[in-house]
Amino acid sequence: MVKIAAMGDNVVDCYLARGEMFPGGNCLNVSVYVSRFGGQSAYVGAIGKDRAGDLIHAALASERVDVTRLRRLEGSTAYCLIGHRNADRIFLAFDLGVSMFTPTQEDLDFLSGFQAVHIGQSSGLDPWVAAVSSKSLLSYDFSTRRDAGHRLEIGPHCYLASVSGDGLDDNELAAIASELLACGSKWVLVTRGRAGAVLYSDTVSYSTPARLVEPVDTLGAGDTFIARTLFGLLREEAPQDILGHAAEAAAATCRYYGAIGHTTAIDIGKMTPEILRGTLHVQDGKTV
Repeated sequence: MVKIAAMGDNVVDCYLARGEMFPGGNCLNVSVYVSRFGGQSAYVGAIGKDRAGDLIHAALASERVDVTRLRRLEGSTAYCLIGHRNADRIFLAFDLGVSMFTPTQEDLDFLSGFQAVHIGQSSGLDPWVAAVSSKSLLSYDFSTRRDAGHRLEIGPHCYLASVSGDGLDDNELAAIASELLACGSKWVLVTRGRAGAVLYSDTVSYSTPARLVEPVDTLGAGDTFIARTLFGLLREEAPQDILGHAAEAAAATCRYYGAIGHTTAIDIGKMTPEILRGTLHVQDGKTV
């Protein structure tokens, strides 16, 4: 049994045009996808004692994700207002709520029971990356953060370093991957949306095209790809097979609303009037 924990960000993604909110966030998404792929999964994070927190907790429980180390705190669960242009998600506004937290020694000890731990750069947990990597293999999502100093700080601790390749050409992506491998990362995954993905080791690279579907919502596709890649590496699957399975799984995520599904009516009361007045929703190319 592959055992993977994810520690860090969570959010409810609020689709104003639909009046619905969905659980999300890089680390929460990875924990759910790992469970769906057949792994044993846990999520370490913090949510509020509100309806949004109730939604996240219920979704994780229904997906068989261990929530032993999930905190419920006074204050607001993190949320993000989401727009869409032709199914591609657009991030409009956000509030981190209580999602930023300080891991305890008990959290770190809990992680030692897993083969790998996933953390995302948006989780604010960089100061604990070294401690986490001493407990388990580290998967880290750099997303679109590309400053070299940050890569050199985090890269040496990574079993799997993931990078969003949006807007970069082949030479730029290869240079970033080479830098991460040279400083100690064992594997580097570069996702490129409709342009597919590349998985690098220190000796060879593997690539796959995207699986083209008619997308409903692309939110969570990259997280799906990361989760399936990490899952496959720990199962010692052939790298080319891993990429094929990951591409299929990411395409499937694009066929429904929300990163992991699960939905309830938006908790409008938790959003400030200033945010609501300042938000534009783009649906199918039209601003609403």
